[in-house]
Amino acid sequence: VLIIGCGQSFDGQLRGVEDRPRWTGINPYGMVYIPSGTLHIGQSDEDIFNSFIQRPRTISIPGFYMDDTEITNNEYRQFVYWVRDSIAHTLLDHFYVDERGEERLDWEFFIDWNDEMLEPMFIPPSQTVNRRRAYDVSMFNYEYRWIDWQRAAHDRNATFSDILNIESVNIYPDTLVWIRDFAYSYNEPMTRNYFSHPAFDDYPVVGVNWKMAKAFSYWRTQMWDAFRPHEPNSEDFRLPTEFEWEYAARGGRDLAPFPWGAYNLRNAKGCLMGNFKPGRGNYPEDGGMYTVNAYMYFPNDYGLYNMAGNVAEWTETAYFESAYSYIHDLSPDIKYDARPDDPESYKRKVVRGGSWKDIGYYLQTGTRSWEYQDTTKSYIGFRNVLTFLGRSIDDF
Repeated sequence: VLIIGCGQSFDGQLRGVEDRPRWTGINPYGMVYIPSGTLHIGQSDEDIFNSFIQRPRTISIPGFYMDDTEITNNEYRQFVYWVRDSIAHTLLDHFYVDERGEERLDWEFFIDWNDEMLEPMFIPPSQTVNRRRAYDVSMFNYEYRWIDWQRAAHDRNATFSDILNIESVNIYPDTLVWIRDFAYSYNEPMTRNYFSHPAFDDYPVVGVNWKMAKAFSYWRTQMWDAFRPHEPNSEDFRLPTEFEWEYAARGGRDLAPFPWGAYNLRNAKGCLMGNFKPGRGNYPEDGGMYTVNAYMYFPNDYGLYNMAGNVAEWTETAYFESAYSYIHDLSPDIKYDARPDDPESYKRKVVRGGSWKDIGYYLQTGTRSWEYQDTTKSYIGFRNVLTFLGRSIDDF
């Protein structure tokens, strides 16, 4: 008896499975395509001491999409509101059972914020200023998951539960960074307003640590997949590796010391090209006292804004001084999942780009810096990337 499977060829020819979903590529809103290419990493200017941790070498980077700006306050607020509303739906018992018998939140229900069942979400009026109603943001926790592919590759006996990691993190931005970062300085207005006031909606979000940025990326992937249920999944949104970041920052200009390609921080007219600290105590000379709108200043040749200055940016990569001595030349990256009992030096993550409070040296595309992954700062934000699936965007 000859049994022919459904969807297979009947003429005996090898044609592959014929009922596969069609993939025509994607065009994520607010992201630009960075083509595959070669990058000469290392310090882009004379810096003898820094050359010991940035030895020049050639690497190759696969194509990817990258956000054209840092994630803004209003974009991150969408994440915060989603977490807030999910807590409210849970407290109000807004659930339904799906076709697989699993209980899920029903987002179609209206949330009555005056419902007494939601009182645990608010700080008691007696403990607030002017008795204004305020959320208890310590409740705004989000659980995200990630797979330890390195362990999967090296431990043949590892089960899926061994490589699946579940993290829970409070995702509300640390607004107190504006006071904590600067001693003997009056920055209370920024603490009160920077994340909440609409005047700063299009400014980059700050006060987020590395794991908060990871949680945002996971949530963004969930949201992306949920609204494309009948299409093949793309890769996950994530933080860029340090080398993807450097490649994108150069804008296709090999060894360019700054994203705009020149060796100077000013253009021919004497105008400063980014938001940083041009001189001692002279923060506003470049047009911004603190951070600025994420679309300020000219983009680089890839269409990316503020790859130098405004806020420094988290990357996926763990920071080790000797990393350039042993990384692979094909899409390099160094990951390390720091445990709570690890030495502090193991918890360092690479930060790139320099910020509004940094001198020009940190704005160079080749300058490496770092921060502890559990630290929040008023000058560190992030942007996402999405690995491109295929040889080139021109193939579609």
